[in-house]
Amino acid sequence: MTKQDRAVRTRLALIRSAAAQFEAHGYVRAGLARISAGAGVSSGALHFHFADKAAVAEAVEDAAARALREAAVRGHVGDGCALQRLVDVTHHVARLLCADVVVRAGLRLNVEGVAGRVRDLRREWRECVQGLLAEAERRGELAAGVTPQRTSAVVLAATTGIEVLAREDHEWLARPSLTDLWQLLLPCLAAPRLAGVVDPAGSGPAESGPESGPAGSALAESGPMGGQAVGGQPVEGQPAGSDPLGRGPVVRDGQAEAGRAGLALR
Repeated sequence: MTKQDRAVRTRLALIRSAAAQFEAHGYVRAGLARISAGAGVSSGALHFHFADKAAVAEAVEDAAARALREAAVRGHVGDGCALQRLVDVTHHVARLLCADVVVRAGLRLNVEGVAGRVRDLRREWRECVQGLLAEAERRGELAAGVTPQRTSAVVLAATTGIEVLAREDHEWLARPSLTDLWQLLLPCLAAPRLAGVVDPAGSGPAESGPESGPAGSALAESGPMGGQAVGGQPVEGQPAGSDPLGRGPVVRDGQAEAGRAGLALR
């Protein structure tokens, strides 16, 4: 391992250790000695990378911001159903928050303005939600009378509330919690042609892996957001056997239908 590689690993270890301390004790009570000890390095090594605790907090927030922005970008990629991509990105962000202490601590530091509030992650999340709902409106995916402005307020309030509640109980970030939310919202939001098509459980992976680091689980969530649609009924305006989310032909068989139906129970 080169000297540069060791320096990168040390910096990442310090960021993770600091995130754990900020989450457990808060910014004020988190000490540099605990942070360096948690990373398995000396105080001198910590000060080689960071001038003070504020600089460490800023690095944690930066790492979290990169991961959350990557999640938002994934939501805007592709030509499939915008509503499904909105559901998917909420599940993906929940997996990040559940799996990576750096993302959790960085978002909390950002909300509390500890690192100087040079960015506003809540505002960026609002823009992501509003952008996907505006796309859904352009594509005719919203029910009559449903507007992106009013809908985004509901989605933002619900997802922000879940994130705050999850600080005490991570079960709020589990897939069933968000699935329940979308099962309630989608019948009110989605156009009739999408009834039973948009998967409230998300079309991404169901599980979240063990915590790695800001360059690990937070940025390397594997797999595209795509997947098979739920529901086997043809949609108005779509040829039989095609996918109304715009992902090509769908093969219908008993085993596949049973698997899709089972998603709603997970």
